[in-house]
Amino acid sequence: MNEALRAAMAQAGYTIESLAEKTAVDPKTVSRWLDPGRIPHARTRVRAANVLGQKVSDLWPNTGRRRDPQWFKPWAEAEHEALSLRWFEPLVVPGLLQTEAYARAVLTDAGPISRDDVEQKVRDRLDRQWILSRKNPPQFTACLDEGALRRPIGSPQVMLEQVRALLAACQEPHIRVHLVPSTAGAYAGLNGPFAVAAGPGGRITCYLDNQLEGQVVESAEHVAALQGSWESVRGEALPHRQSIELMTEVAETWT
Repeated sequence: MNEALRAAMAQAGYTIESLAEKTAVDPKTVSRWLDPGRIPHARTRVRAANVLGQKVSDLWPNTGRRRDPQWFKPWAEAEHEALSLRWFEPLVVPGLLQTEAYARAVLTDAGPISRDDVEQKVRDRLDRQWILSRKNPPQFTACLDEGALRRPIGSPQVMLEQVRALLAACQEPHIRVHLVPSTAGAYAGLNGPFAVAAGPGGRITCYLDNQLEGQVVESAEHVAALQGSWESVRGEALPHRQSIELMTEVAETWT
């Protein structure tokens, strides 16, 4: 059992049900937090710690021990230091905006990964989302293909919660989500997903994903090419408000 969380709840006079209400999650979710090794979503950790008057690191001391592969570490550093992040995904929701259930479904069905490895990867992915809830977060702009929200991943309930989570994220002043409608036809984004991080001093770092391992790109020539791709993709995407309307429409199809 997570004794630190249990003790903090007892000290502050919170039950599973009352803490769930304060942190806007299901009581079953809070109950799982008390299990060994179960770590909440990064933003939820912050809310829970604030409600209980505790430090996040006191309740969940192991959240910083991510096991990033060596090739991913330069991007993790660029992501952490970014002043702005631009992210395009043609097939799935960007990792920084995925719900726990959606991330688990994507990773479970992505290939022959053991259950333990899936859970570790889910925790690592959710830990990275702290970037968007920290003090002075980067300006995050995501473009994703409409098909990513219509593809059934997990279950209809998983998809409904994921689309609703995107709509909730859009209420944050530093997060913008744009959908490329299915009517766009062929466009530059069909060449694959990528992300662009702008850091201090004007440093630009890009990231490409593939079946084996990601590629971190920093050469001026390749950065310029990917920035051009971003402008092309962004030109095909709907404005923010119209994207919200389309996401709302898509959410209704999953009810």
